[in-house]
Amino acid sequence: MSFAAQTKKELTLLQDPPCCIRAELEAILAFNGALRQVEGRRVLEVETENVATARRIYTGLKSQFGVHPEVVVRKKMRLKKNNVYALRLTDLEADGVLGSLGWQAPDAAGALAPSFPTGRKPCCRRAWLRGAFLAAGSVNDPGSASYHLEITAASRALAEQARSLMNRGYGLHAKQIQRKKGYVVYLKEGEKIVEFLSIIGAHQALLKFEDVRILKDMRNQVNRLVNCETANMNKAIGAAVRQMETIQFIDEHLGLHNLPAHLREAAELRLRYPDVNLQELTARMPHKVSKSGLNHRFRRLEQIAESLRKGG
Repeated sequence: MSFAAQTKKELTLLQDPPCCIRAELEAILAFNGALRQVEGRRVLEVETENVATARRIYTGLKSQFGVHPEVVVRKKMRLKKNNVYALRLTDLEADGVLGSLGWQAPDAAGALAPSFPTGRKPCCRRAWLRGAFLAAGSVNDPGSASYHLEITAASRALAEQARSLMNRGYGLHAKQIQRKKGYVVYLKEGEKIVEFLSIIGAHQALLKFEDVRILKDMRNQVNRLVNCETANMNKAIGAAVRQMETIQFIDEHLGLHNLPAHLREAAELRLRYPDVNLQELTARMPHKVSKSGLNHRFRRLEQIAESLRKGG
């Protein structure tokens, strides 16, 4: 089971007061409900691939509106061929539910026109976002390459309602984009996704997300430190190899005994300790010399070697 499916299953087990069940159902119908013609009759239909979500929608409609949705199960013809659960309300039942919600009459194409009442209780606002996620939400596994949570909406107004609630109500910094089949409200920051999971009541999913995210961040930090240390080591080894070549060239063409005492000292010390870095080399000097001072001596040796190569 995917992380998104596990999260939705956890949400369907929550026990809510009637006002929150109603707010959740309203969001589910807004994001996933549609008026269709089926076998010559008009029905209000909600589809989901999650059996736990289908069960929650059924019990919610029954308890809140006294209706008994027809449940139709079919298998998808593409990709994983999962079961799709369609819950259908007849014409009269649909009118009763929509009227009870205070929704506007469907447009000419039969699309639902949900209202967005303001002034809801905090618990109902969280339930509305939970219903939006159950109906049209998804979230990447925290162990994947990137963090991503999104909710899809058929209309701009519905997407903006969700984004406004997420941002103004909870400061989630949600963003919105348009796609071919509608609009998407999404979160990319791991911390904001954790906050959203907490808001909608997915606390077990939140803990799992945080565990994986912390482990992932620690692993990335260790990798950065290892890469940095490796780069520094390679840099030190490369510098030591160049210094050895320079010193050997000077010894062959001039002789180390002809160098000034402080340069001869640095050259002989490098020949004695070819594998250590500059900091370690300064600790082996018979008298105190800074790292930058020792580095200056090696630069002077390189200048002498370059002059010898040019015949100076």
